[in-house]
Amino acid sequence: MNVRIMKKEDYDGVHALWMTIHGFSMRSIDDSREGVERFLDRNPSTSVVAESDGEIVGAILCGHDGRRGTFYHVCVREDHRRMGIGKSMVVMAMKALKEEKINKVALIAFTANDVGNAFWKCIGWKQRTDLNYYDFTLNTDNIERFNN
Repeated sequence: MNVRIMKKEDYDGVHALWMTIHGFSMRSIDDSREGVERFLDRNPSTSVVAESDGEIVGAILCGHDGRRGTFYHVCVREDHRRMGIGKSMVVMAMKALKEEKINKVALIAFTANDVGNAFWKCIGWKQRTDLNYYDFTLNTDNIERFNN
């Protein structure tokens, strides 16, 4: 198992992984090759992938705004779960954020994502109940689609 910084060349493998994750949500523009490359240009050292036998089996898009880091699209291929891959990727991404002087990291998990929510609680993350999350779509062509 190899956990390393995500590169633009990883897009096809990362996208293929995303397509295998049940309940995974992707946006047509943000999660396109161009959207992910733009994200990696802004955050060249904080997103990570996990490889096994040359295949990408885990990924985290991770970026920051100079104050707070955010994890997006955290996933591990189903047949590779419960092997420590997710935790290894989280630790590597958090270390990368600390190197950039970021002191806090957040993520959003769908309430129906039982597996993901159990994972975050298990590794010590705290669920926030003291705030509301708001969203506004600037580009209506950026369609959200869930994998079935």
